[in-house]
Amino acid sequence: MNASGLTRALKERDPLLKISAVGADLLRQAGADIFYDIKGLAVMGFFDALKKLPRFIALKNLILKKISLEKPDAIILVDFSGFNLRLAKSINKKLPVIYYVSPQVWASRRGRIKTIQKYISKMVVLFAFEKELYRRYGVAAEFAGHPLLDIVKPLFSKKEFCDALNLKHDRPIVALLPGSRRQEVEKILPVMLGAGRIVKKELPRVQFVIAKVPQLDLDIYQDKLKAANLEAMIAEGKTYDCLNAADFNLVCSGTATLETAILAKPFAVVYKMSLLNFLLYLPQVRVPYIAMVNIVAGKRIVREFIQFQATPARIAREALRVLKDPAASESLHRELLGVSALLGEKGASKRAAEIILNFLATL
Repeated sequence: MNASGLTRALKERDPLLKISAVGADLLRQAGADIFYDIKGLAVMGFFDALKKLPRFIALKNLILKKISLEKPDAIILVDFSGFNLRLAKSINKKLPVIYYVSPQVWASRRGRIKTIQKYISKMVVLFAFEKELYRRYGVAAEFAGHPLLDIVKPLFSKKEFCDALNLKHDRPIVALLPGSRRQEVEKILPVMLGAGRIVKKELPRVQFVIAKVPQLDLDIYQDKLKAANLEAMIAEGKTYDCLNAADFNLVCSGTATLETAILAKPFAVVYKMSLLNFLLYLPQVRVPYIAMVNIVAGKRIVREFIQFQATPARIAREALRVLKDPAASESLHRELLGVSALLGEKGASKRAAEIILNFLATL
């Protein structure tokens, strides 16, 4: 998504620009020539990455060969630091390396900044605090703002969405966003549904809608729903409409927390991973929060229910607190509006493209 927005903006500035990419449909639609399809490369945790290691090694070798044969003017790395920083080391300054969407060095593994200092020519960041962090370490960094500000908008009114899904727009709605990876949905959705059962007992009129991502099979969601014995509608590819219609949201940690904040909709964060992955990552975490909305705000705005804290009873308690108290809901709404303002202004992809092209013009 981020790479496709940047590609579109780069080609608007320079229609003759040729962009070859590792990606999928969004990048292809933006005008990039896809030489390796990224589908199937998503990983969750150390052990999942280990299983796919041969594919990552093959991909790195393919990219290095392409660089050697085609001699591009620059390479732009987007997010995915576990792979991209290793690739940057292998490129070893043979051409300018630009990084868009910074690794979360402020959250864990601060040592990665040394790699960035050595191998990255230009860093283009989404958050203002990242620019200041990199400047302290002597890394050339520019703040472009967050592209989600241009993307996050519901397609339908609340009434239209409710009518399409057979939901009553005059009754409370709770939306469940259990993540975009199969492993996340399998671990997080049952916990969310368990919380939903408790909420339903206390507020019988409440309705539930699950935001389904298109790349996952419907069966995964239906199996979890059947096991939970809770009625909920499933909406595919309509995340922003789910959020917009809901009075409260249970959101998997990740990009969705910022999407919910931009819409200023009250929510709580839920996240679970395998115990081994959790024990591996816990010692590396350097921030008091996991949700980007809290990190950007520099304080806890929304409640976080992570790993052992992610129990149906605790989550339901928070949902009921907000659903039963209009003042609590309004307070969350105001705080989230403040977070959205910290993400910069619309037009982030265009600013990122301008930063990159101006940088390349100076070489």
